[in-house]
Amino acid sequence: MSKDELWMQRCLDLAVLGAGKTSPNPMVGAVIVNNDKIIGEGYTSPYGGPHAEVNAIQSVIDRYGENSKVLFKESTIYVSLEPCAHFGKTPPCADLIVSKGFERAVIACQDPYAKVNGLGIQKLKDAGIEVELGILEEKAKWVNRRFFTRLKEFRPYVILKWAETADGYFAPLSNVQRWISNKASKQLVHKWRAEEDAVLVGKGTAKADNPSLTVREWEGRNPKRILIDKNLEITNDFNLYNTEAETLIFNAEVTDWRANIKLIALENFDLYLPQQILYQLYLMDVQSIIIEGGKKTLDMFIDAGLWDEARVFRSNEKWGEGMVSPKISGKMIDHIKVGTDSLLFFIKA
Repeated sequence: MSKDELWMQRCLDLAVLGAGKTSPNPMVGAVIVNNDKIIGEGYTSPYGGPHAEVNAIQSVIDRYGENSKVLFKESTIYVSLEPCAHFGKTPPCADLIVSKGFERAVIACQDPYAKVNGLGIQKLKDAGIEVELGILEEKAKWVNRRFFTRLKEFRPYVILKWAETADGYFAPLSNVQRWISNKASKQLVHKWRAEEDAVLVGKGTAKADNPSLTVREWEGRNPKRILIDKNLEITNDFNLYNTEAETLIFNAEVTDWRANIKLIALENFDLYLPQQILYQLYLMDVQSIIIEGGKKTLDMFIDAGLWDEARVFRSNEKWGEGMVSPKISGKMIDHIKVGTDSLLFFIKA
């Protein structure tokens, strides 16, 4: 691994510390290097706060004071995504980098957002800063796959999640709740919820499991809870109606927003339902969503080809009978152990 790759990997390691906090902005890390030594670093603050470059530059100022002015002019700044070139919630990071007089800037990948998309890089070049683009580019794109998907496909990044037995069953034939995965896997799911914008279930899962869809077994913010309930059969005594998180209920009857409960009626409810839901969520700045079930809901998104990633827990337990697990045509990219469970990661092929 080259020195540029080493420092960029540090940027990526920092970037993911913003998981679940920066949306709809991307997760970005920045590192400032002087004479082969990191003198400052940072990552993007929660949405509306300073970007990674600002935090990295400020860390140098806090540490070196007036000497930072000289250090910046002798340093390279590494950033995992092209610095912004426009005024949004914060001023342009490209302008800040130029004002500090950096000698060199190394950037993992270009930002496809229309108000940036090469303009940040051009600002740096026009100021005489040497720019290197494409270091660990694919890794950087993977870190911000949610951000890129939303910009390019006008929908949230979709993660499918389910648990299945060793012999391929998803749920009992009856509506009785029966756990497949272990406690460690359950806690991991709560961590995932804290990292994504929303989590979705169908009416059947709400009835059978009465889930809260919160992160009560992990530290973090609760995601938006999404329920598909065509005829509003889930009553307000179910956990999804409590005040722990914002809940959006897609239905065919009523639009009514009150406190944390938002009823959203869809015209032609049964026509292109996954597409309708994802577009509505896109308009609400939802950048990522976990589809947690049930099987009918998962199959609906799979059949529509509207998924990007699947995370499948497989236990050692065998049932002999039950509801057969969803089937996907995808590429397995990882396989790890979570206690007694196996966890398989897939991406859509």
